[in-house]
Amino acid sequence: MNPVFSRLRFILVETSRAGNIGAAARAMKTMGFADLVLVNPRFPEALADPEAVAFASGAQDVLAAARIVGSMAEALDGINFAAAVSARLREFSPPVWTPRAFAEHVAGQGDLRAALIFGNERFGLPNQIVEQCNVLINIPANPDYSSLNLAQALQVLAYECRVAEGTPAVESAIGFHGDAASLEQVEGMFGHLEQALVAIDFLDADNPKKLMPRLKRLFARTQLETEEVNILRGIARQILKARQP
Repeated sequence: MNPVFSRLRFILVETSRAGNIGAAARAMKTMGFADLVLVNPRFPEALADPEAVAFASGAQDVLAAARIVGSMAEALDGINFAAAVSARLREFSPPVWTPRAFAEHVAGQGDLRAALIFGNERFGLPNQIVEQCNVLINIPANPDYSSLNLAQALQVLAYECRVAEGTPAVESAIGFHGDAASLEQVEGMFGHLEQALVAIDFLDADNPKKLMPRLKRLFARTQLETEEVNILRGIARQILKARQP
């Protein structure tokens, strides 16, 4: 089984402060992680910024190996289990997990290539990104003051994942596990399914309301496998074929 240290990516979205990027790199290195990706940081040369280098404090190698990308699709390339980290719960979020539940799940399944996604320091993550994820992680904190800065939140998750790597996760009751579907495969399935639902007049394309977010939340609880995605797309394909004149 591949260790969690080689299978977990940390993604920072539209980070505003260079110091937070450096502090995040430091938090990662202290727990043994190195895969860092930035999505559209809000200033040029974010990884080489003097403040980022100073706050990295010995983790400059993590900064040097980090990548800057222009979209979530690029950031999630190769990932088949994504978790949004947010203090704010959403009406149509995927299942809400604790950091420990996430850590034990990922550490216990060697085929998972997972990502933890952290939003902008002020605005957090947009709903569109949260809804694409398998789970939403909410860090238990003082309800009267639950404010964690970016590096602190990342440190909590990295610590839990390090601890979980040394302890076995709870075994699933399902005897066979297929390959977990990638985020790209799941999004493609939802697009195909939406076309089929429109074709049979179950979904009004001009007034979709909240059907697709609810379906995404439903399927997020299942952790779809590649074969299951293919089955669902096959059903959608037959529906569309049957509706053709």
